[in-house]
Formats: sequence, structure tokens, C-alpha cells
Amino acid sequence: MEDKLTGIDAAARRVLDVEIRGLAQLASELPVDFTPFIEAVLASSGRLIISGIGKSAHIGSKISATLASTGTPSLFVHATEASHGDLGMIVPGDICIVISNSGQTRELQDLVGYCKRFAIPIAGISSNPDSVLMRASTYQLLIPKAEEACSIGMAPTTSTTMTLALGDAIAVALMEQRGFTADHFKDFHPGGKLGMQLATVGDLMHGADDLPLVDQKTPMQDVLLVMTSRGLGTALVMQDAQLSGIITDGDLRRHMDGLLSKSAADIASGTPLTVSPDGFAAEALSTMNARKINVLAVVDGDQRPVGILHMHDLLRAGVS
Repeated sequence: MEDKLTGIDAAARRVLDVEIRGLAQLASELPVDFTPFIEAVLASSGRLIISGIGKSAHIGSKISATLASTGTPSLFVHATEASHGDLGMIVPGDICIVISNSGQTRELQDLVGYCKRFAIPIAGISSNPDSVLMRASTYQLLIPKAEEACSIGMAPTTSTTMTLALGDAIAVALMEQRGFTADHFKDFHPGGKLGMQLATVGDLMHGADDLPLVDQKTPMQDVLLVMTSRGLGTALVMQDAQLSGIITDGDLRRHMDGLLSKSAADIASGTPLTVSPDGFAAEALSTMNARKINVLAVVDGDQRPVGILHMHDLLRAGVS
């Protein structure tokens, strides 16, 4: 049994080694038309259409999804469906990426012919420079010949990995040239775990109407009323319209002796941690965990409170 497991592990490592070599070869032999193609996409007002059949279709669908989520409008059109009406999804102004390792796939003929008829640029991804697809392509994105990782050397493995990696290279090159930022990424990923990781403090904080504000001279009896009525377990101590301190439940426990005879300034922590409303909520949670606190005051550039962020709000929203 141990020998069998060893053989399985060896097969897995061999596959990964073969595909790593293929990726290294692709990096050293980047298609000559890569930069001109990226420049053409940046200058285009249309979409980037991705098409293929079989394994290439699966890879193309993923590439299209990556492009769309990183700032490049994209649509996947299956080559077979294209011949049965979906060619109408492709219009002048678009650019097509057509994927075929052999470059001779017959099902692509209608799509290629349509693009040529309406002067729609084609970027062919293939490992065969003399293929029908590459001869018809405006931009030749040539994949180097590399050993397939499967034991019989026929199933698309290394070639599909290289194609997928080239698609990632296209998407990242475009997003960097467009100045695509994390804020843009958040716009396209508002849902699920990823959306919460990209949420800002301003998205989750309690706003100005909920702020438990007190003056430095406010008697602690009144401070307790403010803390209780706002339900946040804290009070923000103000001086000249700026945040000068914060009072938490912990501060109350540390000053229980004669608490009601004191003022807010006597109890407040004088150097409260603050955060900007534009900061990421995940980073704010990390700060809270590191400092073992439950709330952060949210301030603008002039140290004026604009909100308050509670750990319970972060956890409830799924930020972690």
C-alpha cells in the first residue's frame, strides 16, 4: 500500500514539474504580439470576446470571467453556439480572443469568418503558428510547444495551464494599465466573503447620528446616560470640536471608586486609536484584535468624529 501511495505522489509531482516547466517556457517566450494586443484592447471601446470549444471553452470562460471582474468588459461565446445565433452577440468594436491549441478546429470556422467579414480583430491563442486560426489572426498569441503532463501525452494539461496563465497575464496587464484599484474591484465583488473583505470602515460604521459625544467637563453621571442611550458601550470626549479622548466600559471599571464625582476628562483615555472611514474594515478588525479593544473612533482629516466602529458590526457582516 505504501508503494502505491508513493507512486501516486510521484505522479502528482511529475505533473506539476512538467506544467511548471511549461509556464517557465511561456514566460521566457512571451508572444511577440502580446504588447500590441494589450494596446489594441486599451484603445478599443468595445468588449473582449472569448471563444473556444472543448477544454479551450472551459479555459476561455474562466479568462472572460477574470477580465470582467478586473475592469475589462468581456463576454464568453461558445464556438458551437456562435454558429447557431450567438454570433449576434459580437459587434464591430469588439475584439475576439479565439482559443484552439491546434488552431485547426473546424467549429471555429464560422466565428472566424464572421469576424473577418465585419473587420473584428482576432487574437488567436494556439501552439501551431502555421494553423488556419493563426493565419487569420490579427494578433498571434503563440503558446510555445511543451510536453503535456498526462501519461500518454495527449490530454490537454500543460497546454491548458499555459493558456489559462496567459489569460491571467492579459487580465493583469490590462488592469494595471487601466489603474484598476481595490476600490474598483470591490464594485464588481459586492457579495460574499470577498465583498466583506473589501468593505470599508465607512460601509459598516455607525454614523454621525449615533455618535455618543460628550464634552470634557461633562459629569460622569451624564456620560453614563449617553453611553447607555447609544448602546455602544463607549463615549467620545470632545474638545474644540475635535476628539480628545474615549471612555469605554473598561475605563469605567478601572475608575469605579468615586466614579460619579468625576468628569469625562478624568476618566477618558487621552490618546484613543482612530481609523479613517476610507480604511478597509478587515484592517480595522485586525487593529482591534491586536490591541484587544472592541470599538474604534472614526475621524476625518481634522480629527473630527464622523462615526464609530464596533467589533460586533464587523463580525455580524462577516469580516474576518
